[in-house]
Amino acid sequence: MSTTPFSLAFGVGTQNRQGTWLEVFYAQPLLNPASELVAKVVEKLGYQGGNQAIAITTNQAGDLAEALKHIDSAQAALLTRLAESQKPLVVTLLAEDAALTSPPEAYLKLHLLSHRLVKPHGLNLSGIFPLLPNVAWTSQGAVDLAELAERQLEARLKGELLEVFSVDKFPKMTDYVVPSGVRIADSARIRLGAYVGEGTTVMHEGFVNFNAGTAGPGMIEGRVSAGVFVGKGSDLGGGCSTMGTLSGGGNIVISVGEGCLIGANAGIGIPLGDRNTVESGLYITAGTKVALLDADNQLVKVLKARDLAGQPDLLFRRNSQTGAVECKTHKSAIELNEALHAHN
Repeated sequence: MSTTPFSLAFGVGTQNRQGTWLEVFYAQPLLNPASELVAKVVEKLGYQGGNQAIAITTNQAGDLAEALKHIDSAQAALLTRLAESQKPLVVTLLAEDAALTSPPEAYLKLHLLSHRLVKPHGLNLSGIFPLLPNVAWTSQGAVDLAELAERQLEARLKGELLEVFSVDKFPKMTDYVVPSGVRIADSARIRLGAYVGEGTTVMHEGFVNFNAGTAGPGMIEGRVSAGVFVGKGSDLGGGCSTMGTLSGGGNIVISVGEGCLIGANAGIGIPLGDRNTVESGLYITAGTKVALLDADNQLVKVLKARDLAGQPDLLFRRNSQTGAVECKTHKSAIELNEALHAHN
């Protein structure tokens, strides 16, 4: 193979009794791996191209470790450890960032996000929900739901307790990777596939979904939904909600600029530019009618919120007397209106 794959990773995971993958852990996923490393993998595994998850034995892991010793010492050391595994091993190669076809591929892309190798919106995650099995996440790891009752009985007979933490398609991120420089009050509220940037604090009620996150530094006290990416220095107030809009390929696309404040129980359905503020309790969708005000609080124009998407230095609020959603800006409202008109 002459073309360098999009991604490659050596993993260890869990299968059910039928041999179906439930989850995969990749300690050191690679984005755009070195061609020399890929060449050795091709030589040892007979990889013919495309996106593949190749199950390997411990002996094959040992052979790969020896072959990579002088090419990539970190990956060689990882393979040496994997060669000692009593759990199933897999080598996942993604020739291109295409739609997903297997659980190991899905888990690799979730790892790429949480390892901060790719930002939200940067991967094709089409087909991820049907591919990920609904799993019982327990004190003994991932368990197939059809096998859970028997596993619980087996534990009780040994005088043990098999504790079930959640039943979900996505595990918590910290069971797979803990990014550097972060504070997370409740790790169960951060899914694998979240991008948590350096300097981010996620408070107890904060939640970050897969394919979402924050560049950091910033404070997350509310919900960051799938597809939302929060810029540096932003604060999402307690109980706030963000709602993305569907785009091509099924990806959810919405962004929050730097230095934004989204108040408690507030939410957005449009991208925000830098230094935007959304008043507590205010929910803005793309079709929300917004009254653009001048410096004297006089009405300049009524427009839809989508027309203000991505604009900097905006304050969104609700008039307590009329209930109308209003927008003020550090710029002259007249100047902003003229700029929007010229853009359109």
